[in-house]
Parts: sequence; structure tokens; C-alpha cells
Amino acid sequence: MKWTRTALGVALLLALVSHLAAHSSDDLVYGYECRSGFCQKVELSEENYAKAISLPVCRLFCGSSIGTLWPKPTGTVRLDTLMRQVDISFIDFNFNGTARQQKLWRAAEERFMDMLEAQIPDRKVLARGGYRMSVNINTPDEPTPARLTLDTDESYTLEIDTDASGHVLANITAANFFGARHGLETLAQLIVYDDIRREVQVTANATINDAPLYKWRGLLLDTSRNYYSVKSIKRTLEGMALVKLNTFHWHITDSHSFPLEVKKRPELHKLGAYSQRQVYTRRDVAEVVEYGRVRGIRVMPEFDAPAHVGEGWQHKNMTACFNAQPWKSFCVEPPCGQLDPTVNEMYDVLEDIYGTMFDQFNPDVFHMGGDEVSTSCWNSSQPIQQWMKKQGWGLETADFMRLWGHFQTEALGRVDKVANGTHTPIILWTSGLTEEPFIDEYLNPERYIIQIWTTGADPKVKKILERGYKIIVSNYDALYLDCGGAGWVTDGNNWCSPYIGWQKVYDNSLKSIAGDYEHHVLGAEGAIWSEQIDEHTLDNRFWPRASALAERLWSNPAEGWRQAESRLLLHRQRLVDNGLGAEAMQPQWCLQNEHECPIDACSRGSGRLGLIVLLLLTTLSA
Repeated sequence: MKWTRTALGVALLLALVSHLAAHSSDDLVYGYECRSGFCQKVELSEENYAKAISLPVCRLFCGSSIGTLWPKPTGTVRLDTLMRQVDISFIDFNFNGTARQQKLWRAAEERFMDMLEAQIPDRKVLARGGYRMSVNINTPDEPTPARLTLDTDESYTLEIDTDASGHVLANITAANFFGARHGLETLAQLIVYDDIRREVQVTANATINDAPLYKWRGLLLDTSRNYYSVKSIKRTLEGMALVKLNTFHWHITDSHSFPLEVKKRPELHKLGAYSQRQVYTRRDVAEVVEYGRVRGIRVMPEFDAPAHVGEGWQHKNMTACFNAQPWKSFCVEPPCGQLDPTVNEMYDVLEDIYGTMFDQFNPDVFHMGGDEVSTSCWNSSQPIQQWMKKQGWGLETADFMRLWGHFQTEALGRVDKVANGTHTPIILWTSGLTEEPFIDEYLNPERYIIQIWTTGADPKVKKILERGYKIIVSNYDALYLDCGGAGWVTDGNNWCSPYIGWQKVYDNSLKSIAGDYEHHVLGAEGAIWSEQIDEHTLDNRFWPRASALAERLWSNPAEGWRQAESRLLLHRQRLVDNGLGAEAMQPQWCLQNEHECPIDACSRGSGRLGLIVLLLLTTLSA
């Protein structure tokens, strides 16, 4: 049977009469009505029960053509104002053309059902009944295991319809698993729990065509300065999947610790980890990589070098200035440490590290780090000085840049060796090596992608783009999510303070940064460097700000953060429902009283202003 809101309201009114007869007025609850494009909170009564709906249902249809979808779709969105009760015990999945990926889809199906369960506060009070729902996935039968690359088509089409018997049919069509998975994510957002009727409901009719604007939509997590459990990393991946982020950049080692198990070099983690309980084993890595893949996420490792090394490299005579003091003379934070590019055996160790990473992560893109190299560190080493003099080099800055170029060339050769000559694209951070004239001498734009961590207004960014390099944006003035806290090597605040609000993340326009070279921008990453963050404070540092980044990268909306605020409030609740400790944005009152909290609420739109005037006149006449 097909219910319109009016017909449903009549039935519910009869139910209310029975309810009121059996209960006192203390049992009355709130509902919502759509008025002038906003969901207004109302106290339920016999008079208004027929019109009152739950907040999630109201927000799906009231005042916005895209409802509560996050991130905002880029194509056609049609949502009819009809809802159907769904019996979640009778949701079946049909995976057409996915015979080679049944395991992947079974995991996706299980996750989908978990997301539905997360919306239900108490299974004991869930209303019985509802219609059957079929989810049909249509993708080509891919001959190889699903692997996200820079060429992957992540688009999808979602169509929801109902047949004469009330059977709900959700059809998702995509070119591959990753696009279809995004469609499933969107479908989950169109299924809500109605806390008035205590039932699960789905949009009865809908059509959505959607695709991301940027290929690279990521988060970086540094697990060296502080260790993060696999459980907490998985929680981050879950949040990323909810907002269709597709790249987890794992900055797995640094000078502070070496928590990665390298099979051929066990001394690295045995000497370098904070403890033997704080090591990412081969099994751990495999678990994280597969967990990400099911959620449409590439897990990309970074081995930062030649700087940012130290712990784990003891007794090898392959480093310079390790834990040198005073540290500020040799590096940006303690402990210092850089690889010695003049030691040939050091490249054998690098090859084993790279080999482990390529074997376990199978990356389509690899990050070689390359930031914050200190020439004073290398210049403090007598063996390095002597080696450079034997080459006929001096000891000036340009000579140490030449040494850096020598390291990068040799290290890249070892990467290519373990990658079987596939010439995997390489990412490097902006640094001295990406500046003129060294970038032209040592870095081929056909091979290297440059990750920008300076400010969005840095003129050096345009110089990189002019040379034809693809870039990934992580400008610290908008996307370093660890900024804003106490100093940890001195008093005051940390170096990149103040705290960056979600509004600034949302409005961080990559087009403004790249100008005429926007076509060279692969996307962006939000970053957490973990000097002052660990797994206990991880969630509220990433979320919901990472969601703001996700919408910027998926659809690059022309509007600013204001149009997204009320949707993000509801989305933040969805993050919490799915186990993420997302930071509160506003009092819950603001969530329940849409658009009443902004300081300029009275002047935003004639519809709202007219409603306020009408209410004032009504009050005065009474």
C-alpha cells in the first residue's frame, strides 16, 4: 500500500487518540512541521499529529533539493516526498556482474546493515511490519580484484522505485565496485529512523546521478609521534567512507618511532617502536588495507626520507645528527635525524622498507616524503663532508641540494626495483628541492606529484604548477587539523595556531589556490600531525571538519559554508551514531531548531523574516 503524508497522517491520528487514552500528557513528544522551508519543532497534540513528522524525515524534504545528503551530489537529484516503512529483516542484495568480488560485496552488505542498525535507538520498540526492499547492484564483472587508481571512475546512478505491491527497489549502476559503493553510501542516507512512529523509512522514489570532481580526497594520519591502535585507524576509515573520502595517507614512521614491521629488517621496529605492543605487524597492515578497500579507500604508505628518520636506525652508521642537541640547530623538532646519502648500504635498507610497503599496500601512488631536510644536519657530519669533497663538491647550500638530489635519484631507483619497473607515480612534499632551480634539475613532472603544505597564498605554488606538476593541496592554514593548542617545546600556542574551524576548511577553494592551473590539482588532504594528539583525541580532531573537506572535494560547491551548516549538524549526528566521537558544533537546541542560531537569522531570507513578523503580529494582537 502506498502512503502519502496525508493518508499516513490520518492513520497516525487514530493511533494518537488511542495513545492519549492510555497515557498521560507527560508522554507527549515533539515532532516537526515544514514551514517556509525550515523544519519547525512542535509539541505533538491531537490537532497537529497528522502533520507532524520526525526531524530526519522533515529534513529530507524541507527547504532543500538535496535533503540531508552529505557530500552534496554533483548531478541530478530528485527526491519525491513519499516515505515507506521498511522491514529491515527483509532487505536483500543482488550483485549483478560481481561474481569475482563476492567477498568484497558481502563485506559491503554487512556494513550497510550495520549502518541501518546504528540509527535504531532501541530494537525493542521498533514497530513491526514494513515492506520488503531489494538493493540491486549493477556493475561489469571485473576480471581483476578491485583496486582504486587515479583513473578509476567513481560515478554512480541510484534509482529508488516501488512496485504495485509496495516492494521497494533500489537500483545502483556504476562502472566498478568503487562507484557502486558510493551509491550504497548515498542509499543509506535516504533510509532514516522515524522516532515518532518508531519505524525505519526510506524515500519511496528517487533518482540521483553523482560523481566526484576531484580524484584525490584524503586524510593524513601520523602514527609515529604517537601510536594509534588498529581499532582507532579503522574508526577513521569508517568516517571517511561515510563521506566518500578515498585516500588514507599513512605517515607511518618518523624520527620519533618506527612502528612498522619490516620482515627483512626486524631491528627497525624492535629498536624503533615505543614498545613491542605498539607495532604494526604484517597482519595489522593487511587488515587495515582490506578494511579500507571495502570502504572505497586506498591506503597509501609514506616513508619520509631523507629527513624525519632516527629511532630504529641505531647501530647502522647510516644517519646524521640523530638526537643532536641543541636540536633547533639541526631540525624543526626533536628528535633530529637524517639519512646519510653517502652510505651505499643505506639504500639496501631502503629497498627492503620499500619492498615491504609495496608488497603489503600494493600502492598505485607512493609517497617518499622529502620535507624539512636540514643542510646544517648533513654539514655537521665529517664523513659526509669528506665524501662531498672527494666528489669535487663544495659545502655550500647548492652542494647540499646536489647531495639531496643524489639521494632522491638513488632512492627512486630502489622504489622502481621493488615495483618491478612499473614507474609508480611518486609524491613529495614541498621543500627546498621543489624550489627553483633544483626542481628543474632533479624532479621530473611526468613522474612526481607535489603535495603542498605551505599556505594557500604561497606564490611558490604557482611556480610548481607552471612547470606542469600535478599537485595535492594540504595548505596548513586551512587543512592542518592539529593546529590550535598549547606549545609543546615552549610556552604559548603551537606553531600553526589558531584552531581551524570547519567553516575555513569548507571554504578552502582549490581553484583559488591553483588559478588557471586548476586542472593540475588532483585534490587535497586534511592532515593530523600527532605531536599532541593520540587515539583518545583523534575523532574530535578529524570530525566533523573532515566532512567539510569531503564536500569541498566531492562537489566543490559554489556556495559557502552557510548553506551547508544545517546539513552538517545533522550529518555530525550520523557520525556519532556510527561510533565516531565527532566534536560538537553547536548546542543540540540548534539542531532541533533549524536556522535559529546564526547571528543574522532574522535577516536571512524573506520567507523566514515574514514568518517572524507574522508571529510577532499574532503575539501583539493577542
